[in-house]
Amino acid sequence: MNDQELQTLVENVSLESFAKPFVHRAYFNRRLKTTGGRYHVQSHNIDINPKMLSEHSKDVLIGVIKHELCHYHLHLSGYSGKHNTLAFKRLLKTVGGSRYAPAPVDNRPLVYICSHCGQTYRRKRKIDVKKYVCGKCRGKLELKTGDD
Repeated sequence: MNDQELQTLVENVSLESFAKPFVHRAYFNRRLKTTGGRYHVQSHNIDINPKMLSEHSKDVLIGVIKHELCHYHLHLSGYSGKHNTLAFKRLLKTVGGSRYAPAPVDNRPLVYICSHCGQTYRRKRKIDVKKYVCGKCRGKLELKTGDD
């Protein structure tokens, strides 16, 4: 799905679920990592995490779109579009949007092994093996490749 198809989908979801048109821009934003989407108060645009489609189903994507459209329509109607307001919670429940975006599918953790004592370390982020050593024996760490 490209940005134009997403724009069409958001416009259709807005008309079907909210009976109001979406007249601004919707697009994918690859820089979003921990959130499903974002509504911009200043420009009224919506950007969506592309992983909501690539790692999850289209229903999840539509749930995220409905969530962002709740922010959009409440804000343009003069209400607060914040998550903790009663109006937001009611509208979200009425249209069947998702309250929370699903967690992104994490890659398997990186496994580092001490070449001296065999101590294993699991990390989500890469570490510099030239800079860090084993905390147990101060031996050299090596990144384990392949399956655990």
